[in-house]
Amino acid sequence: MAEVNYMSQEGYDNLKQEIEHLKMVERPRISKQIAEARDKGDLSENAEYDAAKEAQGLLELKISKLEESLANSRILDTSKLDLSKVGILSTVKVLNKKVNKEMVYTIVAEKEANLKEGKISIKSPIGKGLVGKKVGEVAEVTVPAGVIPFEILEITA
Repeated sequence: MAEVNYMSQEGYDNLKQEIEHLKMVERPRISKQIAEARDKGDLSENAEYDAAKEAQGLLELKISKLEESLANSRILDTSKLDLSKVGILSTVKVLNKKVNKEMVYTIVAEKEANLKEGKISIKSPIGKGLVGKKVGEVAEVTVPAGVIPFEILEITA
C-alpha cells in the first residue's frame, strides 16, 4: 500500500503543473532528439540515440513517480487545522534558545520543503521535533550540530 502524502493546495497544484510540463514540453523534446538521432544512420553505434533513449526512460520513470505521488496525495484544509499543537501545515514561531533568536517555520510535506521560504519538512529533524508540541513547551531537537532547544512561542495556520 502506498504512503499517503498530505500537502497544501499550493503544493498539489505545483505537482500537477510539474507533471503537465514534463508531459507537454519535455516528452516531445526527447522524442524529437530520438528522431534526429535515428535519422543519422546505424543505431548500433549511435551514442546520441542511446543517450536520448536513456533520457526518455528516466523521464517516463519520473512522470510515473510524480503521478503516483499525486494519486496518493490528500489536500489539507488549513481552516480545519488543530492550532493547539504543532502539526503539518502549522506555522510556528519558535525561540532558538541556543542562539536566542526567533524563527518562523511552516511544517510541510517533504516535497514542499523550501528553507528559503521558511518551509521545513515534517520528516526533517526540526520538523519531527516540533510536531505535537504546544505553545510554551520546549522541544529538544537533535541536529547534526548537536541538540538545540526550541521554545514554542506561537502556532498559526
